[in-house]
Amino acid sequence: MRLVPLLVLALLASCNSSRNVGHGGPAAPRGAYTQKGLGSYYANKFAGRATASGSTYRPGEMTAAHNTLPFGTVIRVTNTRNGRSVDVTVTDRGPHTKGYIVDVSRRAAVQLDIIEAGVVPVLVTVIKPADGSR
Repeated sequence: MRLVPLLVLALLASCNSSRNVGHGGPAAPRGAYTQKGLGSYYANKFAGRATASGSTYRPGEMTAAHNTLPFGTVIRVTNTRNGRSVDVTVTDRGPHTKGYIVDVSRRAAVQLDIIEAGVVPVLVTVIKPADGSR
């Protein structure tokens, strides 16, 4: 009987509003890895700072942060509210908020029309795996 509450807690802890909906993992072939969740964009205060990959964040570039995809992976981020999509390169880790799956650069956010909303539901699809990804 003591195991039931522990099992319930373990099940609840594994729940997350983001989910992988495709086949395979981050190194899967083009188009095989997709993920649904929330997307946001980098605040201006991060401009000029180093990213986890060692590059410098520049708001005018088409880049993104993702928690697991290898640096250099090109992903298509689609705002599922309006159907707009952009292709961005993963250069950083994040976002660090539960349920959020991607942070895009300001330029990408403008093209996705998410500046005013700040956070929108998105679909992330791998377009080109990183060179040498595992």
